[in-house]
Amino acid sequence: MMSRNQVDDFLRLLKRSPCGAVFNPWWQIDEENDIGLHAAAIRRKHLAVYFRERLGKARLAIVGEALGYRGGHFSGIPMTSERILLRKSQQILPSIKPRRTSKPSVCPDGFSEPTATIVWGTLLRPGVRPDQIVLWNAFPWHSFDPHRGLLSNRMPNKSEQAAGVPVLKAFLHLFPCDQIVALGKIAAAQLQQLGVSAHCTRHPASGGAKLFRDQIAKIVC
Repeated sequence: MMSRNQVDDFLRLLKRSPCGAVFNPWWQIDEENDIGLHAAAIRRKHLAVYFRERLGKARLAIVGEALGYRGGHFSGIPMTSERILLRKSQQILPSIKPRRTSKPSVCPDGFSEPTATIVWGTLLRPGVRPDQIVLWNAFPWHSFDPHRGLLSNRMPNKSEQAAGVPVLKAFLHLFPCDQIVALGKIAAAQLQQLGVSAHCTRHPASGGAKLFRDQIAKIVC
């Protein structure tokens, strides 16, 4: 019961997303691209189950920079695309059958995100238990380009990054992992701000996949 209450408290904390060009996938509806008004509830359930399955088990936390529109915007889970979630559900969410939240007319097979594909492709290998690894972002919500719309990404600004710090702190309290990995400068800076020692790895995007895989392999082994 305590673990359920902790996760529920965390989900309520996520309600307080910054104003402006920021989408909150767990508490807001993407009217243009979501399948319906129940989409946010589906994403909340995905994240809640994902967390509960890892409480007391996770040994490695990987912290990225910000939620992406091809990833957590529709799956509700950081660095996890709809396509990966639906195809690898027995490994990522074994206790429930996940559901897509994007309209098939927008993306017939569900969204796929390069970073998510590389991260999960690296983690889902023999000898690694998925419930021992938990993913999060320094800026937990989806910051988008207001001129391009919700199907776009942008780097969160300084004030937005600051808004993510209390959530990151709460996440680390929920998952006091033995090892923490920072993907990118924003994650590294916010973990340092919280006085948390972390491995800093190359972000897998923009040609960094091989180095990321090599660095993660050394940490996980």
